[in-house]
Amino acid sequence: MFMDIEFDSGAVIPLPDVMELAQIAEAKNFDTVWGGEANNKDPIIMLAGIAARTTKVKLGTAIYHIFGRSPVSMAIMSATLEELSQGRFLVGFGVSNQNIARWHGATFEKPVRAMREYIELFRKAYAGEKLSYHGEFFSSENFKLAFTAPGPSVPIYVGTLGPQMARMAGRLCDGVIINMAVPSEVRRIGDVAREGAREAGRDPAKIEVVCKLRCSLHEDLEAARRPLRQIAAYYCLPDFYRDMMARVGFADTVDRMRQVHREKGFRAAVELISNDMLDELPTVAAQSIEPIRERLARFEAAGANRVIISYVPCSDDVTAETRRFLDIF
Repeated sequence: MFMDIEFDSGAVIPLPDVMELAQIAEAKNFDTVWGGEANNKDPIIMLAGIAARTTKVKLGTAIYHIFGRSPVSMAIMSATLEELSQGRFLVGFGVSNQNIARWHGATFEKPVRAMREYIELFRKAYAGEKLSYHGEFFSSENFKLAFTAPGPSVPIYVGTLGPQMARMAGRLCDGVIINMAVPSEVRRIGDVAREGAREAGRDPAKIEVVCKLRCSLHEDLEAARRPLRQIAAYYCLPDFYRDMMARVGFADTVDRMRQVHREKGFRAAVELISNDMLDELPTVAAQSIEPIRERLARFEAAGANRVIISYVPCSDDVTAETRRFLDIF
């Protein structure tokens, strides 16, 4: 199983410091540095900086949502970063949610079909085809890349929680990225993706199952739990994550959180995340590295090929704290 790293999803680490941390991660033999997209700093710009400062660590988006840019724009960006990194780029796409779609003036509907179209058009544009593509959600006429991309494609991963998206990813892509999922859910989604590959006549063993583990280290466990509790609450509120939380036994808690969020706001909802719930979710508050290693072993046993370790600082000196985590990992 590959150990990967994600820096600064909360946009609190200065980008020059992220460059330094990525170099440390490369020296520590992390396989890939990933960056996600919401209203934080742009992952492609961050990864381009890392590409210029490293030589072997891979660079991935986990995830870029499909509402923020056209498939053609994404193909141009991907081909450019693949050239800059000399073949180290992995692209992860996701549909995110209604709220993020509205940020970009888009409509969230038929997510599986929209993702299928996005990937098809992205691949054609990246491969240098002259396009005449007219889909239900995406289209392009007379576009052709002005340079030749370093290879015919880049590895494509799809962020997924549900069975339809997972099966589509298995049929068409290189892997799935599963966020905020316990090991039993990682196994379930991975099995569906591999079955999709099998149905398409592809080798299911080649489908990568990627999941994410968020962790914080502090001698005071409550200090380590505090930022993780906020992250857990954030993911309990959207519908897709609510459904997954329900499958693992937290339906009543999440429904109560959503009600409290509507009535009293986010901070009040955060208070409903118990220590027991936090310990069950893919979040580890610890005083040493051993509980993190134990949790990683559970994901490997559930069939994960990669785990993205997302370190969440719990002090004001976010760069130094992240550096210490890398030093002891």
